[in-house]
Amino acid sequence: MLEEMVVDETRENAGHICFRKCTIEDLAELRALSSRTFFETFAAQNKPEDMEAYLKDAFSEEKMRAELLESGSTFYFLLVDSELAGYLKLNECGAQTDIHSPDSLEIERIYLDKRFQGKGLGNCLMDMAVEVARQKGMRSLWLGVWEKNTRALAFYQKNNFRKTSEHSFVIGSDRQTDYIMRRELE
Repeated sequence: MLEEMVVDETRENAGHICFRKCTIEDLAELRALSSRTFFETFAAQNKPEDMEAYLKDAFSEEKMRAELLESGSTFYFLLVDSELAGYLKLNECGAQTDIHSPDSLEIERIYLDKRFQGKGLGNCLMDMAVEVARQKGMRSLWLGVWEKNTRALAFYQKNNFRKTSEHSFVIGSDRQTDYIMRRELE
């Protein structure tokens, strides 16, 4: 059953990896990882006050609790040698942030702790998203990515995502542009 899905394998460069669906009991760990990885990735390109405001709001206990409990949203922790390395947040139609397509799955977050980057684990997260989408009978995946996040853009392009449109994403008082990217599934 999909809800019980756990990928359990060993990868040469990464070690033993597995995925575990997050529950409300994971809230504190999820919040800490979310804030840390977002800060590591975007702090250098944003004003400190904008970053602080965004982190306080986006990863508040109340907001993250609501996201974990929202029907149509699912979080999966990625564990490497039993250590939390990252996570994936997937949204079905009603829970999607923008497109709201019943035959498409949104990757809202694909976060990887900096210590685990460069080991192919981003591909593990992407593979999990593709597998979940296929098991749910989806025809495509989509996501939003900041236009200035060149590393992520290259990763998504390598994984067959193509820009289809744009939308605004606000960090504190700064309105930024995210590219909407879509990948058709065979």
